[in-house]
Amino acid sequence: MFIAKPKNKHAPERRIGNQHGVAILVAIGVVAVLLTAGLALNQRIRSSVTDAVRIRDELVLSQMAVSGAHAAMIMLINDRKANDTDTLQEDWANPEKVAEMMALMPFEDGNLDVRIVDERGKIQVNALVKFPEGRQFVATQRTLWERLLEHVFSLFEAQPDSDPNMIINSLKDWLDSGDDDAITGLSGAESDYYEGLEPPYSCKNGPMDNLGEVALIQGVTPQLYDGAGGVAGLSSLLTVYGATASGNSRFTFDGKINISTAGIDVLAALLPMENADLAQALADYRVAKADETFVNDIAQAGWYKNVPGAGGISIDANLITVSSDFFRIIATAKRHQKSYTLNVVVQRQKAQGTGQWECKTLNWQVE
Repeated sequence: MFIAKPKNKHAPERRIGNQHGVAILVAIGVVAVLLTAGLALNQRIRSSVTDAVRIRDELVLSQMAVSGAHAAMIMLINDRKANDTDTLQEDWANPEKVAEMMALMPFEDGNLDVRIVDERGKIQVNALVKFPEGRQFVATQRTLWERLLEHVFSLFEAQPDSDPNMIINSLKDWLDSGDDDAITGLSGAESDYYEGLEPPYSCKNGPMDNLGEVALIQGVTPQLYDGAGGVAGLSSLLTVYGATASGNSRFTFDGKINISTAGIDVLAALLPMENADLAQALADYRVAKADETFVNDIAQAGWYKNVPGAGGISIDANLITVSSDFFRIIATAKRHQKSYTLNVVVQRQKAQGTGQWECKTLNWQVE
């Protein structure tokens, strides 16, 4: 007799349950893939948006700074139309007047700070040697450098590990047109010295195009070049700008310093060493006011003789002027906690053909 085996009533349910489990796992996998893709897409979108915002902000900031630089150029041009002198008593040198000029430009948000610095108020480094001949010291410039370095060295609490005479001789060797035939004095330096350094480099044997070359000179330490402990470094006291025509399409460096705009350290270098302490008195005399009006005339190069205590002092007329044609414009734009600084050097001159005053850009640098 045939006896049928009883059916397993639970078997179909297990198969259905297994199918449901596979479906759930597949669904979870799909969701995980979609979630990962979504997160990646979101990250890419956020990154793209962030980049777009950054680019937009940089563009806005750069245009604000450019606008500030051009406004400063307008101030310099208007100043030349009004007079032939350049002093700290004029609008371009007055931070409040410059700020008023910048306020005329309507920016929706952000702010703009602009400073104008007279490059003629600094020591022209290339004027140390006669140029274009470029083989001999200019006596007045050498004396100026001796005074400058003695003054700067005296300001440091810890004396720089260098020698002023070595710096001056090495600077002359860097600038002169000699082809490494011989060093100046016993402490100069030509290419054989610099090529033994790591990394090696050659002596320029010509005028400096970039002030950073000063830092390459034998004896010029980072402390001296950059300054330290509140003492101004040579980088803030020197300039490579100021070339003037010398005929036959050639140029030279007259090395004249605008005594009406020079800083205290440069004023100290202009004065005899025993009178260097009068530099502060000269600086104060230039900006002395009564009822918001300047009380002293500094439009003539000999005004320093009117400063109390300086009547018997004489500064070589070949070293000083009260007029300039080279200026540095520092325009800093700030917006949304970001900043953009434009450092521009311009030469104020008459345009060929039209005879109109213009500011020719010599150097344009983003900081």
